[in-house]
Amino acid sequence: MSQRFDDPRATWDARFAAPGLLFGEQPNAFLQREAHRLAPHSRVLSVADGEGRNALYLAAAGHAVQAFDISPVALAKARDWAARRGLQVDWREASVDDWAWAAEAFDAVVAVFVQFADPAMRARLFAGIWRTLKPGGLLLAQGYTPRQLEYRTGGPGRADHLYTPELLRGLLPQAQWLLLREHDDVLAEGSAHAGRSALLDAVARKPE
Repeated sequence: MSQRFDDPRATWDARFAAPGLLFGEQPNAFLQREAHRLAPHSRVLSVADGEGRNALYLAAAGHAVQAFDISPVALAKARDWAARRGLQVDWREASVDDWAWAAEAFDAVVAVFVQFADPAMRARLFAGIWRTLKPGGLLLAQGYTPRQLEYRTGGPGRADHLYTPELLRGLLPQAQWLLLREHDDVLAEGSAHAGRSALLDAVARKPE
């Protein structure tokens, strides 16, 4: 399960180059449960969106979606999938540190299993997310907790990359937490996330 992050573009290109979709065709279940919180026709950013399953779900729901990923291989699959479904997403190739994080640009940000980030990058990531949210905007995030190291059914395999409620509260001290819940569930997200998993669901609102 442990992944290499010294050359992230090459690592993710190699993973996404395999036939099929690494994380499957279905959008993330947490996102499906919590997307009702988004206002109609929201402007949404999907972070590290991979092959596009979550961005396309949001686009199909009528939102204006921008999504980025570091892997051109993943983005090629995403663009092809979008074209076949007749959906529009503004895809961009970028890393967390390449992304501009324009101030107050989005009504919502989706960050699902963005756990390649070490603690320093994670702090930059969440600072960028907070900056780019409009006042009243929402962050929808899901990640693995440290107990995932016992299950070994997905994730980075590194404790310092995993989430706890205390960690997220520390990263976003001004957030209004609408949801912050640890739980176990069985994931079926392609070959990469499969089996019983230790999860943290989080929905945060930026105060107006």
